[in-house]
Amino acid sequence: MKLIDELIYAGRENDSPVRDVRAGVSWTGVHGKYGGVCKTYGIPVAHGNYTKDMGELTSKNTLELAEYAKSWNLVEASIGVAALNSLMKPRGKKNINAQDIIIEESHHKKVVMVGKFPKIDEIRSVARELWILEANPNLTNPKEGIITSEGAEYVFPGSDIIIITGSTLINKGLERYLNLARKEDAYTIVMGPSTTMSDVLFDYGADMLAGVELLDPEAVLRKINQSGGMINTRVCRGEIGFRVLEG
Repeated sequence: MKLIDELIYAGRENDSPVRDVRAGVSWTGVHGKYGGVCKTYGIPVAHGNYTKDMGELTSKNTLELAEYAKSWNLVEASIGVAALNSLMKPRGKKNINAQDIIIEESHHKKVVMVGKFPKIDEIRSVARELWILEANPNLTNPKEGIITSEGAEYVFPGSDIIIITGSTLINKGLERYLNLARKEDAYTIVMGPSTTMSDVLFDYGADMLAGVELLDPEAVLRKINQSGGMINTRVCRGEIGFRVLEG
């Protein structure tokens, strides 16, 4: 898991005691030196598939918890990626929504999106071609160009813009998608609250990172623990902000 190892190494200087960990039904959060969030994968959890050291996670350091990102228990991996994100000092341009940039740049382009993001209809209305790869088979709809994630090798070729959800780091898919994207003359964006805002991803072929900064980690973690839904500036007003970093 070379990519995860390099991301952990890149964040080592910001290691700190874990202040809080919340694994919610939709999102997972870790508060260390900074706040980090990511999508919660692996729900529902199989009976008996407990998180390692459950109940003792706040006795660890964030660097220790980031090692959970390597786990094939996807709830553990979600905790690990959130911890990894909590190691990254907030960087990049503030208050820029990358989705607006994508809509503007998608005119007459072939766009491939890994993960079903909002504003798909707006992108489809201007793009020459739009494909969406979705790991959840219940969300696929071939008539609308929403196909299974196994289709990357077939639809990446000839792309102008490739957008990859940062949550693919949890299920170990991100390295594969970045490797495939590097073979194309495409502008590659890793996007979403799960995105690890590290220059390491530029070394793997990303051109833009679009993630979030937790302005009030304690408030965000409380909401994660009490609800499902999306993490955005509407439900976390004044508590998170968008960040965009270009390589």
